[in-house]
Amino acid sequence: MTEPNDDTHVPSRRLQNRVEADSESIKRDLVRLVLTIVELVRQLMERQALRRVDEGDLSEEQVEEIGLALMQLAEAVSELQDHFDLTPEDLNLDLGPLGSLLPDDRKQT
Repeated sequence: MTEPNDDTHVPSRRLQNRVEADSESIKRDLVRLVLTIVELVRQLMERQALRRVDEGDLSEEQVEEIGLALMQLAEAVSELQDHFDLTPEDLNLDLGPLGSLLPDDRKQT
């Protein structure tokens, strides 16, 4: 009879092998998640604003305000990415068969 591997009977050891639990990696992963959500919302807001501009629902002043706010938000996200050494690809979660979470804005220009 073979003896079982100690790692199979001690859940904490198996978990330690899979989860990186140092404070810096937790902080970086949390920032990555938050920035991913912020970037998703920013892209959705941008598309909504473009749709409203195309339909003529906004005054010129509103268009300027929305454009400025979206640019400032994009700049803030970019600065935080730089600070935490994240790339735009780091924010784009892979959803398996559904594809990636964030569409690539650079292809739409």
